[in-house]
Amino acid sequence: MSFTEHLSDQAIEYLNRSIEERVYFIRSPRWVGYQAAIKTHAELEELIRRPPSLRMAGLMLVGPYANGKTMLIERFAIQHIRSNEATRAPQKVWIVQTREGAGLAHFYGSIITAFRAPSAPIGIQAPASVARRAEQVHRLLTHLEPRILIFDEFHNALRGRRQDVESIFAYLRRLGREYDISSVLVGEVQIYDYVNSTSEMASRIPLCSVPRWMFNEEYLQLLNSLESALPLAEPSDISDEPLASRIFRLSEGLIGETVSILGMAAIRAIRSGKERITPALLDELSYILLTARRTAAVRDLLV
Repeated sequence: MSFTEHLSDQAIEYLNRSIEERVYFIRSPRWVGYQAAIKTHAELEELIRRPPSLRMAGLMLVGPYANGKTMLIERFAIQHIRSNEATRAPQKVWIVQTREGAGLAHFYGSIITAFRAPSAPIGIQAPASVARRAEQVHRLLTHLEPRILIFDEFHNALRGRRQDVESIFAYLRRLGREYDISSVLVGEVQIYDYVNSTSEMASRIPLCSVPRWMFNEEYLQLLNSLESALPLAEPSDISDEPLASRIFRLSEGLIGETVSILGMAAIRAIRSGKERITPALLDELSYILLTARRTAAVRDLLV
């Protein structure tokens, strides 16, 4: 049995690098092809390939915070940008960071920023300013002809008055009807609640879920995949008990937290010369659960 059998080929390449190079590699984002991620990617591809339609065709990607939603959409967008660059085709997938604040003015501003166009601030004559932004978005959409707009953190747009939220959803329908653009709404469970409050929107924006992980065989497979990407000379066997259940408890079933915990542990293992993740090393992290940080004892020392 090879002493590097627990590692991927890319991780093996970093074993003999400097400590700082190995740490940099661990901290770099990487794709993990778990089941929900593969399904989401396939659903997004279907939106790209769909035939033209006058009816809005969208998708909502919903799950808890720190569970990999943004990485999923960024990978999808980057793949299509690179593919289009190779063929010199125009960019068809754009990610919009939905702004905090209610109403169409903020929503238009998010789209304008995503297209890297200058956006004038909303002045005293708000209706006129909103109209100018609407016209600017119209010109951008007509010129760029995007196929998919992915609205990350879309729950930010749901925090205003109901009439403001309704105007945003009316505009999403208009994007589909007038520009044949698919809208992908990414964020937390508030999106699911609002979309399913009416059968009209529920039929147009189906759910693609990224749920919290359960402690099962799939999670153990995830741990195996993550361990193979960590350039540690010794196998940690993190998918074995009791280490696996310990990591799951600390992560609270969130992939972002799982990756963070393993990354911190791997860096500590490298810097200490231990070259493997152990229960004792996890103890040294003094890791505070995501849901407990607001009430953690250290908070009182920051006031």
